[in-house]
Amino acid sequence: MAEAVRLADREGVDGLSMRRLASALGAGAMSLYYYVANKEELLDAMIDVVFEEIELPPEETDWQSAMRRRAMSARQVLARHPWAIGLMESRTSPGPANLRHREAVTACLRRAGFPVLMATHANWLLDSYVYGFALQEASLPFDTADEFTDMTEDVFLPQLPPEEFPYLNESAAVLAAAGYDPAEEFTFGLDLVLAALEPLRVPDGSSSRPAES
Repeated sequence: MAEAVRLADREGVDGLSMRRLASALGAGAMSLYYYVANKEELLDAMIDVVFEEIELPPEETDWQSAMRRRAMSARQVLARHPWAIGLMESRTSPGPANLRHREAVTACLRRAGFPVLMATHANWLLDSYVYGFALQEASLPFDTADEFTDMTEDVFLPQLPPEEFPYLNESAAVLAAAGYDPAEEFTFGLDLVLAALEPLRVPDGSSSRPAES
């Protein structure tokens, strides 16, 4: 699994095959089928590796801090494994780390006072934000604030004559001069999402632990 993840990190998941993985391991392709039945099962296990790397929301803090830490961890993990972004919600046979992660997130929201439906809404919204940002971030043509400034000044501004694009020209010039860092957009948006979810809680004990059957 570790080698499969390394291959996907370097080359993307589309080029990953049982034969390619076997070659990287110095083994015969058929020997891999002792461990996984097919590529889909391999992907299930690889996504479980990714979920294992994401920090679970801690129990010893308030729900917003816990979900913020979990979201920031997920963003960092997906930056290391961009191939996984489109696969995180696609697995129909989730592994143990995947299930532990989902249980911990749901437990955090339920204990915070979100009824079942609202906890589901919150979970979907937070995941959509994290995955969407990670996908957009993976496609950016720069990695740092300095690279953004250089690209803005050298590439974008020459394409924005002020008489034709006054607002875009103004924005590009101001952001470049201010040393704007696009990476900060993640926490800005995340805090807005968390603040918007806060009034949906019912922190009066209505979200008690599920009854055991």
